[in-house]
Amino acid sequence: MTHSTLITVAPTGAESAKADVPALPVTIDEVVATARDCEAVGASVIHLHVRDADTRPTLDLGRVREVVSAVRENTDLIVQLSSGGAVTDPFDARLAVLDAEPDAASLTLGTVNFGRDVFSNPWDLIVELHTQMQQRGIVPEYEVFDLGQLATLTRLLDRHGLPHGGRVHVDLVMGVPGGMPGTAQALTACLPFLPPGATFAATGVGRTSLPVMLAALSAGGHLRVGMEDTLTYAPGEPVRDNAQLVARAAGLARIAQRPPMSTDDARSFLGIKPMEVAL
Repeated sequence: MTHSTLITVAPTGAESAKADVPALPVTIDEVVATARDCEAVGASVIHLHVRDADTRPTLDLGRVREVVSAVRENTDLIVQLSSGGAVTDPFDARLAVLDAEPDAASLTLGTVNFGRDVFSNPWDLIVELHTQMQQRGIVPEYEVFDLGQLATLTRLLDRHGLPHGGRVHVDLVMGVPGGMPGTAQALTACLPFLPPGATFAATGVGRTSLPVMLAALSAGGHLRVGMEDTLTYAPGEPVRDNAQLVARAAGLARIAQRPPMSTDDARSFLGIKPMEVAL
């Protein structure tokens, strides 16, 4: 168990509309302001989905590069791009986000029902993302929506080797309709199937956010929070902004006597080059 907690903020996602959630950061300026605020209260990683000028999800490489550059210029956060995009995005566009040269990127380990939609992640795409990240010096975060996807991770590592940086870090995404439930029992069931030496974070979607955070901390895990996954702070109380969610996660981490990890420590923890080398 580490003595500090890696906190990732996922501020936007690809599902919610700005018209429905006015506090959602979608412009470059809004994302930068969110990144600064979240770094100040304990985040060390930002997990980015990008929106276009009309606030719609986009994988346009020019726009993605703009957002990555703006966040790097204004914060010390580790920039992690989503290679999942929206559930409708084609595989080639999802692979192309790696051209924006993020520090890290998500890598989902299997196909899962996503409400009424299907989030498609076949084996060949998983292998291509893994090997492309190895070649480009990008650190993957392996996203797991169900227990069986951990078996896929073991097979992937056995056949294609460790990721760039040599550290295997998993995010258990819990509470998605169609995936594993956001419960302590589900989280505990996953832990024996993590590869030896792997670390994990957990994401609780919607109302599962708090129980998943508490379960993850008690099991020595790390945290991902943000408006991509949670839009209600308490029953009947909308989230004010992403910093509110990060501050709550940081407070729980301190209660667990595992305070938020600095960005420098997070880079070492994940096997990412120090900022001055990365730039």
